Amino acid sequence: IEPLSEESVNFMVQGLGGTISKEHANITVSDPEKTAAWMQTVFGWRIRWQGPALNTGYTVHVGTDAQYLALYCPADRQKTPFDLHGFLGGLSHIGVCVRDLVACEACVKKSGVYTRDHAEYKSGSRFYFHDIDGIEYEVVSYSFE
Repeated sequence: IEPLSEESVNFMVQGLGGTISKEHANITVSDPEKTAAWMQTVFGWRIRWQGPALNTGYTVHVGTDAQYLALYCPADRQKTPFDLHGFLGGLSHIGVCVRDLVACEACVKKSGVYTRDHAEYKSGSRFYFHDIDGIEYEVVSYSFE
């Protein structure tokens, strides 16, 4: 499959009113309720929906009114490699934008998670961490005017 050309993407964006945004991503976790709980604490999100899901699994939708993460756990849990970088179709990381990076990092550390790879660059700052399922998160804060 060939990637879309820039011209095709521009045509689609214009046809959709000029904007495209992420509405949700669905990730597999070991405990959707536990993962949603720490996301509510760290990111200030809320549970939008939860209930039975595909293959007798369970899903929790956690996020904002505009976008969310679907946290899915199948009834038959399978192990995956810890480091998905380099695997086609693997999840590299999830980026989350926050207004107060320092406060967010304090919440992450309070939950017992190690943060790493702190960096500052022209438009903002960032750090990374892994959750209990090995999913990597990049937390960024840009200069808000």
